[in-house]
Amino acid sequence: MNVIYAYPWDVVGDPAAPARLAALGVDAVALAASYHSVRAATPFHPAHRLVDARAACYVPVRPSAWTGRLVPATPSRTSPDAFVQARDLLRAEGLAVHAWVVLTHNSSLGSAHPDLTARNAFGDAYPYALCPSHPEVTGYCRTLVREIVELGAPDAVILEACGPMGFRHGGLHEKTDGADWSQVQADLLSLCFCAACARRYPQGLPPRVRAGVDGSPDSVEDALGDLAPAVRKARTELAGELQRLVVSETGELPVTLHASPDPWATGSFAWAGRGVPMRTLVSNCWGDVEPSAEKLARLRALAPPGTRLGAYVLALPPRPADPVRMREELDRYASAGAEEFHIYHGGLASAGRLRAVADALAARR
Repeated sequence: MNVIYAYPWDVVGDPAAPARLAALGVDAVALAASYHSVRAATPFHPAHRLVDARAACYVPVRPSAWTGRLVPATPSRTSPDAFVQARDLLRAEGLAVHAWVVLTHNSSLGSAHPDLTARNAFGDAYPYALCPSHPEVTGYCRTLVREIVELGAPDAVILEACGPMGFRHGGLHEKTDGADWSQVQADLLSLCFCAACARRYPQGLPPRVRAGVDGSPDSVEDALGDLAPAVRKARTELAGELQRLVVSETGELPVTLHASPDPWATGSFAWAGRGVPMRTLVSNCWGDVEPSAEKLARLRALAPPGTRLGAYVLALPPRPADPVRMREELDRYASAGAEEFHIYHGGLASAGRLRAVADALAARR
C-alpha cells in the first residue's frame, strides 16, 4: 500500500488536487483530521500560496461532546468540516481516506493549560506537549478520536504523537542546536516531571537526569543507573496506556501508529505499546537511509505477528527531487521489512518532487 499525506486545505478549493494526488500512484491519502499549528506552502492552490493555521480539529467541534477544559479549536483557515469536504472529493477520485490524527502535540491547548503539559527535570515547561499522564489529556485524546471516527467516517485511522512529547519537535523559531546536545541528552530532556509523571518515578531521579544533561553519558541507562529499568517501564507504560484508550474508540477501523522501537522515544513517533492491536506500525525514515532501515528492522522484530510495517518517507528537502534515489530508498526499506510506504507530503511538495514520487512508485510496480 502507498499512502500520501495531505492537509484538508490542499484539497478543498482546488478542483485539480484529487486527480493530482491519485496520479502519484497511491492507494490512499492520509488526510489531517486534527493537526498542530503549522505554516504550510500550497504551491498548486488556485487561491493562495501559504496557509498559517493554528492547531485545530477539521471535523465539526460539537459542544455536547466536549465536557472538560481541553477542547480543540475550530479551523482558522478552513470551514469546520474541511476534513469531510476533502474526504468526499478524494473518494470521488477513487482514493481511500485515512484520518491522520495528531494527539498530544498542541501548542494552543498547552499554552492555555500549562499544568497539563510536559516539564523537564530543570522545571522548564514544554507548552506544545500535552502530557498523557493527566486524565484530562487522555480524555481529550479519546474524545478527539471518537469524534473524528464518528463525524469524519474515514476508511482508516493514523495516530501521530500517540504518547508523550519530548524536547524536540516543538515549533516556533528553534534556537537550541548550538547547545550541541546529543540524542542521549535530548532523551533525558524529554523525560517529563509534571506533577502526574513525577508520581510514576522512583525517588532521586531528577538530580541524575540533570547531571546527565550537563554531562556526557553514553546512554540514558548510563545516566540513570539502577533507576533506569523503573523509569523505562513507567515511560513505555504511559505510551501503551494512551494507545489502548484511543484505539478503543476506533471501532472496526484499521489503525496505523507512527511508532518507534526505542523505549525512550517521544514526539510524533511513540514507543509502540505491547498488546495494542494495530494493523500497521510506521517508522520514521527521514534520516540517513541505513540507520532508518535498521530502525525498521528493529520495529519489525518488536511487532506482533500479522502486524504490517510501514516506512515514512520524505519527499521534501533535504531529500533531492530524484526518482532514482527515491526508488533505491524504497527498495532498501522494503528489504528491511516495509510493506507500506507513507510519503510526506502531497501538498507541500513542488511539481518536480511530485514527479519524482510518481516515477519512483511506478518503477516499483
